Amino acid sequence: MPRSLSYAIVLTLFATFSAAAQSQESSAPPPQASSQDATPPAEAKKPKKVWTNENVSSATGTVSVVGDPKNQPKPPSSKPTNAQYVASVRKQLEKLQGQIADIDKQLVDLKKFSEGEPSTSASGVKLNKRYEREPIEVQMRALQAQKKDLESKVDALFDEARKKGVESSQLR
Repeated sequence: MPRSLSYAIVLTLFATFSAAAQSQESSAPPPQASSQDATPPAEAKKPKKVWTNENVSSATGTVSVVGDPKNQPKPPSSKPTNAQYVASVRKQLEKLQGQIADIDKQLVDLKKFSEGEPSTSASGVKLNKRYEREPIEVQMRALQAQKKDLESKVDALFDEARKKGVESSQLR
């Protein structure tokens, strides 16, 4: 008996709460639009027309393109590039690339020396070089830093030439 009584009480409470919730929802007034958000119909603006690829052919007059015309890329200039400038840049590039090649050879020699293999130079003895007290790894890191510096100079020359209208094919 107590069990059936507790079920009856729970069902009664449930029914009471659900009925109260429904009455609150139905008695709530609908939200009103604020007077600031509503614009009178007399001041309604004409909606802008959005053109698609299918109906752009029926457009009359000029068609506006999205973007600022000031920020549009400029077409390449048709003026001829200065031949002296191109020759000068080419000469600088050849010099820098020769220095990079020399550093690459030195790096190969140092790597072979550290592995115990013979040097790539003709006799293996460099009479015009002095004895280095620095470890091989330190010498290799210094050479790699020099190589990176030279490569950045090469990139800077290419960028400068490109900005002046010289194509990279003219410099090679």
